[in-house]
Amino acid sequence: GPGGPLATALEKLDRALGLDSGDALDIELAEVDAAVLATLRAGVEGHTKVRIDYYSYGRDQRSTRVVRPWRLFNQAGQWYLHAWCENVSAERHFRVDRIESVTALAEVFAPPARPRPAPDSAAVYHPQSDDPVWVLDLDPPAHWIAEQYPNEAVEERGGSILRVTLRAARSAWLERLLLRAGSDVRVVQGDRAFGAAAASRVLARYRASSEDPVL
Repeated sequence: GPGGPLATALEKLDRALGLDSGDALDIELAEVDAAVLATLRAGVEGHTKVRIDYYSYGRDQRSTRVVRPWRLFNQAGQWYLHAWCENVSAERHFRVDRIESVTALAEVFAPPARPRPAPDSAAVYHPQSDDPVWVLDLDPPAHWIAEQYPNEAVEERGGSILRVTLRAARSAWLERLLLRAGSDVRVVQGDRAFGAAAASRVLARYRASSEDPVL
């Protein structure tokens, strides 16, 4: 609830960063850099490869990849790049706001013979049938979770609460989801201390960075 350990940790994070309540939860939804978008669009139109430095949300890792940019599209207010990733020899979808830098390369590639449709929201995140089950109670400000992410059931409960059942094994993905929703989500089934522990780690990282000497 609003007075729980997760909410308390998030309030401390808000105050530490000088933000209004809730703003700190959207840190991962950074605005798209216009120069990054322009470079990607040039690669799509000119069929030229690009090198990207990318933050993988689900694995909480950064990597450098060479990709063949096939298409840019906007879905649910977010820009995505549909590309062939040469690092893994497979097609991938990248959130453009998680591309930290992009470099245009001179090498030209042959685009796909047939256009590929943009994926629906379920195609961007793929839960597996054997992933652990989580049951979450969502207050109205967190109803977007039931609307934007694949789930197995949504039940309307009293007080405008939605109870959503979903599967998730990606700990980094799930903890950021709980951090973003803050006190508007409660874990009914699953590790109830998971979100609070995530908030504590965020606070610890912030404190460590704020104590680093200025060089």
